[in-house]
Amino acid sequence: MDIERIQEALRQSSIDGWLFFDHHRRDPLAYRILGIPDHVQPTRRWYYVVPSTGVPRRLVHRIESGALDTLPGEKRMYASWADQQQKLNQMLFGCSRIAMQYSPDCAIPYISLVDAGTVELVRAAGVEVVSSADLVQQFEARWTEEQYEQHVAAGKLVDDARREAFAFIGRKLRAKEAVTEYQVQQFIRERFAQSGLVTDHGPIVAVNANASDPHYEPSRERSSHIQMGDLVLIDLWAKLDKPDAVFYDVTWTGFCGETPPDQIRNVFEIVRDSRKAASDFVIRSIAAGKPIAGFEVDDVCRGHIAEKGFGEYFFHRTGHSIGTEVHGTGANMDNLECHDDRRILPRTCFSVEPGVYLPDFGIRSEVNVYVGSGFARVTGDEQHALVVI
Repeated sequence: MDIERIQEALRQSSIDGWLFFDHHRRDPLAYRILGIPDHVQPTRRWYYVVPSTGVPRRLVHRIESGALDTLPGEKRMYASWADQQQKLNQMLFGCSRIAMQYSPDCAIPYISLVDAGTVELVRAAGVEVVSSADLVQQFEARWTEEQYEQHVAAGKLVDDARREAFAFIGRKLRAKEAVTEYQVQQFIRERFAQSGLVTDHGPIVAVNANASDPHYEPSRERSSHIQMGDLVLIDLWAKLDKPDAVFYDVTWTGFCGETPPDQIRNVFEIVRDSRKAASDFVIRSIAAGKPIAGFEVDDVCRGHIAEKGFGEYFFHRTGHSIGTEVHGTGANMDNLECHDDRRILPRTCFSVEPGVYLPDFGIRSEVNVYVGSGFARVTGDEQHALVVI
C-alpha cells in the first residue's frame, strides 16, 4: 500500500478520505489494496480511513485488536455497538466526502461491496458517501510492465492452443472419428498445462445452438458431437503460472466444411466489423489524448450491430476489464448491463467481444485491448475470417 499515492489521488478527486470497512473478509478489494495478510480472518467489524492529508486511522474490536496492525496510523478500539458508532464518528470528524466500496444503484456490482446499513451508519455521521470505483481502478486494475509482458507471452501460448484445437477438430473429421465439445475442451486444457498456463475454468467449446449461450461450457455429462456442417465457437482464457500474472482472453469461431453458409458468414462479418470499430475507436481516441469511458466503447460496438438489424441478439456488454482475474476491477465496456462511466486509464486492459446469438447458432469475436501512455493496441491475433476446419 502506498499511502502517499492514495492521498494524492484523493486530493485530485476532491475526496476527503477513503474509508475501508469489512468483517469476515467480505471485501477482497480492501485486503488487496491495503495489503492485509491472508492470515487475518476477522470476525468483528473493522474500519480504516485514509484521509486526503494526515495520518490514517484504524478502528478495531478489542477481541481482535491486532487485526490491522500491519497498517500504519492511529489505532482505536471499541467493544459495544454504541462505542463503535461514537468512535467511527470521531474518525470521520472533519470529512464531508468519503469514498467507500459503494456504487449508486449498484451500477457497478464489482465495486458494490459495502452493505446498505454501513453506508447508512456513515451518512448518519453527516458524511457524504461517494463511490471508490475510480480509485479502485487506479490501485487495483493498472498493470506493471512485467504484467504486460506476461500477458503478451500468455497470449502467444493461448493463440497456439487455439490454432491447435481447430486443427485437432479437423484431423478428427477428416479421419471420420467421433469428436465432442468436451474432448476439444480437454485437449486445450492439456495444452495449457504443457505450456505453463493456468485458468480457473473453461474453455468454452460450443457448436451451433450451444454457441448462442454466451456462458455455455461442455462437461463430461453434457457435450455435443462436432460434425461436418457445424459452426464451432472456442472461447479460451489463461495466464502464466506465475505470481501476479494477468489473463489473456479471446474467442474465435470456425466452420466445419469448405464453404460456410451465407448467413453464418454474414453474421460473422457483422460481429467482426463491430469489434474492429470498437477497438479502432479506442486506439484513435487514446492517440488523440481524448478521455473515453467504458460506456462509449460499448455504444460504438453495439451501434454497428444494431444498424445491421441484429441489436436484439447482442445481449451482453461489449467487454470486461482483465487483470489477475479474468474479469478484473477496471472499467468495463458496458452501456447495456450497466452504465459504466469510469474513464479508461493508462496501463489497463480489457476485452472487446461483441456477439450475435441467433436460435440456431451464435458468433462471438474477442480481442484484448491494452491502453498504455498515449497509445492503445490489440495485444494478440485478430480473427478476420471464419476458420475453415
